[in-house]
Amino acid sequence: MTELSAHLRATADAYDGVAPLYAELFRDALDGQPLERAVLAAFADLVRAAGDGERSGPVAELGCGPGAVTAHLRDLGLDAFGVDLSPVMIDLAREAYPDLRFEVGSMDALDALGVAGGGLRGVVSWYSLIHTPPAEVPRFLAEFRRVLAPGGVLLLGFFGSEDESVTPFDHKVTTAYGWPLDALAELAGEAGFAEIGRLRREPVGEERRLPLGYLLLRGR
Repeated sequence: MTELSAHLRATADAYDGVAPLYAELFRDALDGQPLERAVLAAFADLVRAAGDGERSGPVAELGCGPGAVTAHLRDLGLDAFGVDLSPVMIDLAREAYPDLRFEVGSMDALDALGVAGGGLRGVVSWYSLIHTPPAEVPRFLAEFRRVLAPGGVLLLGFFGSEDESVTPFDHKVTTAYGWPLDALAELAGEAGFAEIGRLRREPVGEERRLPLGYLLLRGR
């Protein structure tokens, strides 16, 4: 893996420290999230449509953690693999899903993993941009656009904001940021994406008291 910035190294170290607990807490999270399952199913349909209805791939989950969402994408019929900064998370993902490919790497430097420009049919960033300082987000979006084939699909999952500003908050692992949907959609547009659709969901139960946001985008 390429040399990490201080911010990315701190994030990787923080997730290494909580990886087993995190994996246990979120292994079956999608079972109780019908809207999230619907968004992921829509993503899979869009990816297949972009590939003329074939299996279409590969598709990368960037910031895959212990691999549950990558496995769900596989179950939806996609040729999915996962990438994460945390070596401990990747070890857990490989142990839980030995039939899938998982790589240690940074989602802003996918060339280091041999991902060529236009090499992916789809990208999922499922709550993996949340720890990125706002000024650095355009660089990550640019990398997502680089690796997507023409017409490829990007799905962003993230914490929303209660007002119109990007809001830092004390995430249990390390500092995170909540984004207004309009603001993140605008940045994605500047990076070369066209919006397909969006979802805003209110938190329930013991979830953090911030709205949850999802953006489906297509590379122009």
